[in-house]
Amino acid sequence: MCYNGVGDDMRLRNVPGANEKILSSPYMILNYQDYRGKYHTLFQNQHPIHLEIGMGKGAFLIEKAKRYPDINFIGIEKYDSVIVRALEKVEEENLPNLRFIRMDAEKIEEAFWHEIDTIYLNFSDPWPKNRHEHRRLTSAYFLKKYDSLFTENPKIIMKTDNRHLFEFSIKSFVDAGYSIENICLNVYEEGLAFNIPTEYETKFHTLGFPIYQIEVKKECRKERKG
Repeated sequence: MCYNGVGDDMRLRNVPGANEKILSSPYMILNYQDYRGKYHTLFQNQHPIHLEIGMGKGAFLIEKAKRYPDINFIGIEKYDSVIVRALEKVEEENLPNLRFIRMDAEKIEEAFWHEIDTIYLNFSDPWPKNRHEHRRLTSAYFLKKYDSLFTENPKIIMKTDNRHLFEFSIKSFVDAGYSIENICLNVYEEGLAFNIPTEYETKFHTLGFPIYQIEVKKECRKERKG
């Protein structure tokens, strides 16, 4: 039922001056290839790095950065008209531990190399047709891509309102060697502590949809090459 933090209403609406705002914002990483494998030089510290893939308008990641100053947060989003809304939210903030990248998740391996501790997948596009399942951000195709992003112990936290995507993802995680750390069939009924809602989450919770969450982890030290 949810669509990737990037609903049709958001991605089709042109925002005047969006490109200019993106190019001039100190929160944007424009030359992300230059930092691949060395984001500590950008943040000027050795803090863990958490990545949200498909961050939408940024409410979740911005709140994370406020609450956890000793963690660096990076959000990626492919649509100018969406990412500019996140930039508007942080114009008056001082969050040195937060950055955004405009890119398609298909190119994720071009941006990171064994430096991400946790990936957040919030309300990703469920791609409901079977022939499109490889496009789901929890498919075997994408999970393999993520292997080269992580540090020693990959961790993924996923939230969705889509039951089919949730069930598909559980199987994908297990097949890829992840173990389930936590699983929640309704974030609000179970009173999940420290939950930070996304824009989509608030919308669908208000409409009465259950919000599913799963945390998975894989114990494996990756040999770093190239």
